[in-house]
Amino acid sequence: MSRRAALRRAAVREWGPLAAVVRTALAERGARALALTLTATALTALVQLVQNQSWGYGAVRALGAVRAEDPFWSALLRTPLSLFVPALDLPVWGALAQILLVFGVAEICLGRWRTLAVAYAATLAGTLYARIGVALGPEAFLGLPASDARVVDTGPSAAVVALAVYVCHQRRARFTGSLVVVAMVVEVLVKDNLAGREHLAAIAAVLAVCGVREWLGRRAPAPRAGRRAPATRAGRRTPAPRAGRRQSAQGLGAGGGGTRSGAPPMRSWNFRRGPAQRTSWW
Repeated sequence: MSRRAALRRAAVREWGPLAAVVRTALAERGARALALTLTATALTALVQLVQNQSWGYGAVRALGAVRAEDPFWSALLRTPLSLFVPALDLPVWGALAQILLVFGVAEICLGRWRTLAVAYAATLAGTLYARIGVALGPEAFLGLPASDARVVDTGPSAAVVALAVYVCHQRRARFTGSLVVVAMVVEVLVKDNLAGREHLAAIAAVLAVCGVREWLGRRAPAPRAGRRAPATRAGRRTPAPRAGRRQSAQGLGAGGGGTRSGAPPMRSWNFRRGPAQRTSWW
């Protein structure tokens, strides 16, 4: 087997099921399958356009910029909008491409609400880590310098990284998920800044959620046979017979006679007629 064929088989094994799910969803639902993704991409582009204007920079910073030095509840209220505030020092087309690709795949595989929940939880994990790291100080393990308290958080990049890892875990694309984690570690080793560390914090939060889900899945008891009522063709359980139908279902007549097997009915000795038959042998 040639090297190209081996790589092709590995790629199909890694991304084949995921690509099939995405292709089927797009063929059946079209753009409706990416409603959240298209909205997030358009909102990010709009925020980028507004914050580059002299009249919009202050409004975007007041509504969507999150720093470690901000009051906690104020930062918590800004976190949802901070998902769509791209970094000013990076090209916006990169952020838009990441959102379009990763959010799109996640929306198809996870659903809209779970995608939003994972993205928000990852962004919140990065924000909380920044606060804890600044409080610990640069001397402590995983601590941050005091100057990072004035740095704006990562925006959509932490959510993108976390969603990529979550989808890879769910679809068992282990090599791709490991590659994303290694890339984020290398980023911190090469350029140690707040954004890279927030990416690692988001990945750690998502991996913790994945670990809990796996643990709960192993602890869930397997369904025992014979507990459920037999199902009909439509998938519904067979209802229990009503009280008025029990006699007819058992083959009993109006007087209570009859049997299921078809044998002659049994009668008590005392019900037979005649004085001789009513006399006891004893």
